[in-house]
Amino acid sequence: MKSKNSKNSLLYISLGILLFFSFFLYFFTLETYNGIESFSIYIRQRFGRFYLWLGLICVLLLIVLALSKWGKRKLGKPDDSPEFSRLAWISMLYSAGMGAGILLRAVQEPVYMINNPPISSNSDNATIALEYTFYQWGFTAWAFYAIFAITVGYYLFVQSKKVLSSSAFSSIENLVTQKIPRNVIFGSIDILAILTTVFGLVAAIGLGTTQIEGGLTHLLQEDFGLKGTILVLILISLLAFISVYRGVNKGIKIISTWNIYITVGLLVFVFLQSDIIAIISQFFSSIFHYFIDFIPLSLAYGDYNPGEKFLTDWTYYYWAFWLAWAPFTGIFIARISKGRSLREVILGVLLIPSLGTFFWFTTFGQSAFGIIENLGAYQGQFDNVFTSIFVFFENYPFQGFINTLTILLLISFLVTSLDSAIFVLSMFTDNGKAEPSKKHRFLWSIILTIFSIGIILLGNAKTDINVLIAMQKLLIITSLPFSLLMVVMIVLFIRDFRKNRV
Repeated sequence: MKSKNSKNSLLYISLGILLFFSFFLYFFTLETYNGIESFSIYIRQRFGRFYLWLGLICVLLLIVLALSKWGKRKLGKPDDSPEFSRLAWISMLYSAGMGAGILLRAVQEPVYMINNPPISSNSDNATIALEYTFYQWGFTAWAFYAIFAITVGYYLFVQSKKVLSSSAFSSIENLVTQKIPRNVIFGSIDILAILTTVFGLVAAIGLGTTQIEGGLTHLLQEDFGLKGTILVLILISLLAFISVYRGVNKGIKIISTWNIYITVGLLVFVFLQSDIIAIISQFFSSIFHYFIDFIPLSLAYGDYNPGEKFLTDWTYYYWAFWLAWAPFTGIFIARISKGRSLREVILGVLLIPSLGTFFWFTTFGQSAFGIIENLGAYQGQFDNVFTSIFVFFENYPFQGFINTLTILLLISFLVTSLDSAIFVLSMFTDNGKAEPSKKHRFLWSIILTIFSIGIILLGNAKTDINVLIAMQKLLIITSLPFSLLMVVMIVLFIRDFRKNRV
């Protein structure tokens, strides 16, 4: 019995903290929001630049590792071969790492950027708009995932450690146990990763389900309201449980591959129906500026400093969001990357999804710019983040079919994000097993569903503040200790890597 309690302590403590936090959300909503607001402002003011430096260092470090002789080393033993085809691998890592977000922001963000240019530049506003969109969805986001993936992957597959965040700190175990009990410090690391994952996922699920409800309302001209949002969430949770219950090969891989096919289909449809020459020209122009401006952009240096308000509303939040997704996305990528070389993992995670995302935003953004130009005057048609893509598709043929397909794709993307997170959280709490028990998968499916419904209920309370916004600000708070932890993790990994200890 003692062993069982010890093994499940991560689960019990994490649940206790989530229930404790839920109590304050339900009964002290305004006070909790005010506390989150004040603390998040303090963190953004004091640590915002730290986020910027961390992102740049992660990108540069990964490039050095990939191009060096170390890049030949495998995430696994020398005779290990990849478990999944390259297409399935890319599909799963992209679905887990971005997913519904590219539909949420496909039109709204580029249009916002062109109407509110972050900086003054000799470049035209369309190029600036897409360059900043690339920056916030590109290399840095995937670098956070990749750093976590290769670090945990090496300790997992080469040193045969458990699938836990704390495994990346195993080389200092002797030092830790001399001063502090092992279960205290290493358990705290894993609990922090679990909580960061839960908050990041719930924020994304809340935004995604609200977009689906907004799309249904827009298309059917009927307000489905709170009940509709909750029903959509329950449907997504049920599908995610079925997927994760079937496992990586029979569930997650199949849905992720479906997502990529449909996403590419939508992209090709818009591309062929729009000004192809303008899209291609803008893609290469924006990506060229993104590459040459990457370092000053990353540090908000000189002429590339958009100001604290923009950084607070956009960049700091995005960086906190990507960091919040790093624990489960990074570990999931590590889990599906066994047998691949360090170079392939880094370049595959850093470049392929980024370039695909860049072309996606260029196609939708440039097409939206053309629509606005033809209208003569912009009336805010694409301002609503939840309905902008559905309004956008009204300018194309087969709008009913395409918008319906978009809603199905949104659901599917959320399912793959949720099932990936359930799988990783189950690995955490099932004693770090690479194949967690189905009981843990079922339990986390229920926990995340209940917690997400609670957040949506609070976020839709007419007399209270929007708790989804509070959750976004909460990510900035919860991602700070994790970002500091990541610095230590990187230092230990490089030290052990050079000593051939991994």
